[in-house]
Amino acid sequence: MASDSSPADDRQGSQTAPSVTPEGGAAVAAASGNVLTPNPTRRQIRRWRRYLADELQESATYKDLAQRSSPVEREILLGLAEAEERHADHWRQLLGDKAKRRPGRRLSTDLLAFMAKRFGFVFALAIAGRSETRTRYWRDPSVPEAITADEQVHSEVVRGLAARGRARLSGTFRAAVFGANDGLVSNLALVMGIGGAGASPKVVLLTGVAGLLSGAMSMAAGEYVSVDSQRALLDASNPDPKTSSVLPHLDIDANELALVYQARGLDPAAAQSQADQVLRHQGAFTLPGGHASQAIVVGSGFKAAAASFCFFSSGAIFPVLPYLLGLTGLTAIIWAALLVGLGLAVTGMCSGILSGTSPLVKGLRQVAIGWCAAAVTYLVGLAFGATVG
Repeated sequence: MASDSSPADDRQGSQTAPSVTPEGGAAVAAASGNVLTPNPTRRQIRRWRRYLADELQESATYKDLAQRSSPVEREILLGLAEAEERHADHWRQLLGDKAKRRPGRRLSTDLLAFMAKRFGFVFALAIAGRSETRTRYWRDPSVPEAITADEQVHSEVVRGLAARGRARLSGTFRAAVFGANDGLVSNLALVMGIGGAGASPKVVLLTGVAGLLSGAMSMAAGEYVSVDSQRALLDASNPDPKTSSVLPHLDIDANELALVYQARGLDPAAAQSQADQVLRHQGAFTLPGGHASQAIVVGSGFKAAAASFCFFSSGAIFPVLPYLLGLTGLTAIIWAALLVGLGLAVTGMCSGILSGTSPLVKGLRQVAIGWCAAAVTYLVGLAFGATVG
């Protein structure tokens, strides 16, 4: 993985360098046809040292993730770590005696390692995938094309691993993020609306607490019903277990089993082949793709409900905190807005990282939407308070 530095155009005065063939790796420089500088500038040396440090750090991170994963994922991650070591060998050979024994590490790669240890497998893979796709190798003429191509393939490998992990937590994560955002925005809007109308701090506090409890219970109940209904719909689409028990009694030359597979989307030839195979081996009646993966994607209703309740409450408490600490009036409203903005930025950035989009854009978008909603209710409160007054 490349660092996030911005390489200058170092082509002027450069010549074709001797082939760089790291021990135990491919002759990436010779095979790529890139132009390298035999007498590198200080800027190039600094950049290559950062490349070396990043490759070594990413190799260590992949190895650490491998220890926390399943056997299949472990093999894939160790393969990525080996590739990063191969790239590191290239930069060592290129730097020669200018390579530091202990290259300095960048903040971004240190953050990735921290996330891997503290926040779990999927979160770290999502960050790693974004880092792989942001590589600046494409703009650096000193980088062999083979390494640049490797990094692009690495991003797809990490994307695939992250997708597997996202499928395992999609239901719970969705409930958690939606719950936190709803708690932050709805209770801030409620508090600011009541505060804008001129209610006393005690009334605003009681209203905020009531909004927290009622909203959390409503979110939990709604999430449980939603997940349970979705699971029921999927179960209704799955084969009846009784069908397998009648297979031995079917006339092998005249039956409608192939029509079942056609009704499920297979073309006539594939449907007949599937039916013949089931009858020949007297196996269980199954559908292409099965339904186990569908259950994983839906998630657990109880887990989703608990996540919604907890995260809604954790978000809804932010607008109430200034009033709990004794602040009043416009000061309390400003602090509530700032705290909620911070919470929305964090949830937005987490959602952006796990979804593969820009964390900064996602975070700012969440803050803008939340503040706009709260501003509207505050203005309505002001107008209502002035009218009643």
